[in-house]
Amino acid sequence: MQVGIVAQKDNARAANLADELRGTLRDEGVDVLVDCATASELPLDEGSGVDPTAMADCDLVVSIGGDGTFLFTARGVGSTPILGVNLGEVGFLNAVSPADAESAVREELEHARRTGSVRSHPVPRLEARGDGWTLTPAVNEIVVQGPQRGHGQGCTVEVRVDGTLYTGGHADGVLVSTPTGSTAYNLSEGGPLVHPAVDGLVVTEMCATESMPSIVVGSDRTLSVRVDDAARCYVISDGKGTRTVKPPTRIEIGVADEPARLAGPPVDFFEALGKLD
Repeated sequence: MQVGIVAQKDNARAANLADELRGTLRDEGVDVLVDCATASELPLDEGSGVDPTAMADCDLVVSIGGDGTFLFTARGVGSTPILGVNLGEVGFLNAVSPADAESAVREELEHARRTGSVRSHPVPRLEARGDGWTLTPAVNEIVVQGPQRGHGQGCTVEVRVDGTLYTGGHADGVLVSTPTGSTAYNLSEGGPLVHPAVDGLVVTEMCATESMPSIVVGSDRTLSVRVDDAARCYVISDGKGTRTVKPPTRIEIGVADEPARLAGPPVDFFEALGKLD
């Protein structure tokens, strides 16, 4: 069996836990891969770390940190099951405490030995597509925005759902989130909280001149955002993957074919909400 470990960068606590897990798993005959940044913090041979993309064929990947570390890991490993160990304050994607990390990983590996696969459940991801390009799928949100945010900036946008006009006008941009991502950037832009069990997509305008309320539509709907009247616009996946596009242009946003997969115990959504205050 093979397990990947990705720990939060520049976090000694995360690196130490990664080292402990690595030692325990190797003693049990498990092949362990560690990401490059974490490997540089540990007494390992030079060059022994790998990019998370090299963990896509692992049986399980352990993400140690906050939701940002989980998103970084998910961008690299595709649909490989990820077990999130929470070192952050909230942790909507990380249900396992550091104290329980070793037992949680062992439990998943024992299940895999018995059944042939790690227990996990799918978490939908969003994909943005344009003329000849596709952006890295997002677990939380896709943002389409003008060259600069703020008064007098932004761009002219038009949002359609299955080809029917929902809203249009001047705005800093448009944010489309999954239910999982509704607690993140979407919430800070005034969008609604959506329980992760809901099968839908959230559309929220960002500082629009004449905004419509946020709307939740079925995940089988196709959303399109047309951008005009700007020198350029940016399409951003989970705050990291960015595509610069020259308007006028139309971006389609929908659910990606391949979801992320969350291993380990389920996150208590309402408990995590209580940590937002």
